[in-house]
Amino acid sequence: METKETTKLGFTDFAETWNGRLAMLGFAIGLATEFLTGQGILSQLGLM
Repeated sequence: METKETTKLGFTDFAETWNGRLAMLGFAIGLATEFLTGQGILSQLGLM
């Protein structure tokens, strides 16, 4: 009998799903910020 893994740490489907969702959210926020300010991320951070 196989037992289902209940941990939510490591490379699990649960963790990878949330990692992807948060990456997409961060990318969308970055694009919106660049569009609204007219400056790139590096320019906003003072690196360029």
